[in-house]
Amino acid sequence: MEEFDLYPPKPIIEKVKVESNWGLTFFSMVLFFGTFLFIFKEQLSFVLFLILVLFIHEMGHYLMMKLFKYDNVRMLFIPLMGAFVQGNKEKYSQKESFFVISAGPFPGIWIGSTLLVFASMYKQEWMLEFSFLFLFLNVINLIPIDPLDGGQLFKLYVNRKRDLFLMIFAVISSMAMIVVGWFIDSYVILAFGFLMGFKVRSFQRNYHLRTILDQKGIRYESTYDDLSNEEYAKIKEVLIEETPALKKYLSLSEENNDEMLASHVNAALLAPVRKDASKLLKISIALLWLLSLSLPVYLLTSDLLDFSWYFEKL
Repeated sequence: MEEFDLYPPKPIIEKVKVESNWGLTFFSMVLFFGTFLFIFKEQLSFVLFLILVLFIHEMGHYLMMKLFKYDNVRMLFIPLMGAFVQGNKEKYSQKESFFVISAGPFPGIWIGSTLLVFASMYKQEWMLEFSFLFLFLNVINLIPIDPLDGGQLFKLYVNRKRDLFLMIFAVISSMAMIVVGWFIDSYVILAFGFLMGFKVRSFQRNYHLRTILDQKGIRYESTYDDLSNEEYAKIKEVLIEETPALKKYLSLSEENNDEMLASHVNAALLAPVRKDASKLLKISIALLWLLSLSLPVYLLTSDLLDFSWYFEKL
């Protein structure tokens, strides 16, 4: 008997195409600028430098996503938080992901290091402050804490199917953000650490659900389009049984919930990742990571550069 005789066709999920909207990017940038300028009054140059550093960092991610044909790629600035580039693919490549993530912090650190050298040579105060901002933001971003770029790089070295590891990593990252926010008296970082607790809960749910799917031998590492009707039906059944709130809602609802259930099933799937990163690439990225973290420290602590002229003005 054919599969469609046993299992009804799974619902079709409409794909929303979101084009790059530079008008929205510019609006978010203006909002970001106004918010920071309100806080850091009379520090126009600092706010402008901050926006430029963030823009260059995110543009690295943006260009790589465009190069590798990601869908729905766009850049947004968030007041008091930072900026991010959003994009997705149905099937990811480990090698491409390494380049997409690396294209933000590594160039930023190299640009900052170059500006540091030129600032020492030409004794330019603005250039030195600009370089400090480049280095600080990009070095911090390489710390292996989720959701920073360093955390995303770190996860690429681990089997993405290990939900338990990702859950533990998210817990550690959340706690680290809370501790850092507490010690430096930053309510933004502190709040962000607590908000990451929701991500921990999401990992916990996925870990529990996928453990059951593994026990039942149901495939879930797939795109929604590649999911068979049988696999969809079985995942939906497990999802309803293991989510009491969803089960109760469906028992009380008289509406057609096919689209909502399809969305839940799609969220439970694990995006396929092509393990195409060679050992050489992995080692090279790791060495670049260490070099990028150590280069600013070396430049600032060595006798090669002279910044006494700057500190004499303070």
